[in-house]
Amino acid sequence: MVEQPPGLNTVFRALSDPTRRGMLEALRVRECSIVELAKPFEMSLAGAAKHVQVLDRAGLITRRKQGRTQYCCVNMDALGEAHRWLSEYTRLWNSRLDKLEEILRTEREAEND
Repeated sequence: MVEQPPGLNTVFRALSDPTRRGMLEALRVRECSIVELAKPFEMSLAGAAKHVQVLDRAGLITRRKQGRTQYCCVNMDALGEAHRWLSEYTRLWNSRLDKLEEILRTEREAEND
């Protein structure tokens, strides 16, 4: 069984929401204020701040304050942790698909003989 790092549940919980994934997509391009993150979703600043808080707790973003404005940027390290965990399953499925391909090839060759 693949061992889970302790923060992985928090990361996947944060990624489970389409609004938060959309916010991360915006942050992938550039640093944004919470107001900028809220705009495409037509939500209140308070609602956007709650989503930002979930992303922050999961380690998916970092925040900095400039005056009264909070700016966010994506933290690729937390995404890398999730990617490493998922890649173990990618290897598993690739291995199984390679075996299936070999079985099918053997069956085709047997039919052609």
